[in-house]
Amino acid sequence: MILLVGLGNPGSDYERNRHNIGFMAIDAIADQFGFSPLRQKYKGLYAEGTIKGEKVALLKPQTYMNESGKSVAEVAKFYKITTSDIIVFHDELDCAPSKLKIKVGGGAAGHNGLRSMDAHLPDPNYKRVRMGIGHPGDKDRVHGYVLGNFAKSDEEWLENLIAAIAKETPVLLKGDDAGFLNNVARATQPPKIKKDKPSELNEI
Repeated sequence: MILLVGLGNPGSDYERNRHNIGFMAIDAIADQFGFSPLRQKYKGLYAEGTIKGEKVALLKPQTYMNESGKSVAEVAKFYKITTSDIIVFHDELDCAPSKLKIKVGGGAAGHNGLRSMDAHLPDPNYKRVRMGIGHPGDKDRVHGYVLGNFAKSDEEWLENLIAAIAKETPVLLKGDDAGFLNNVARATQPPKIKKDKPSELNEI
């Protein structure tokens, strides 16, 4: 079984925060593939289902961001899921809004959710889908920025990105990271404006 984890903070107060973009991805995947409603289990909201024949568990830890690893570790231990079969979706300051990067292993780069996962899992070699939210430009503003809601001007790209991630999840589950990134990038590009060809004038 592959475990897909979205990082965020529980409760309606945090629902539209930039820090909760990982939760948004999990909700969209659940909707896209007809999972049963996520229910309280393993210190999180949890559901199981299949995606294109692959058995998948979805998890949104409800421990608050800095204790996310407790929930993830509980699921992984119960089902004997190795870290190589864990994929986590999380916000990424060092990535432009609407852009994605994928990384396996590495440090937490100041992300409290990843730091907690690293502390509670046997090794850090899980896959991270880094979902760009941009940077406020000043490290002193980071806390308020990630815990702030997405702006209205973000809604279009955010909705398109989340929908594309959900649709392309089967490609990610196959291990085709490049294909997943390319497909999502194509789906989220603004439409090209077609230029009319100059009309030909017939002189009499």
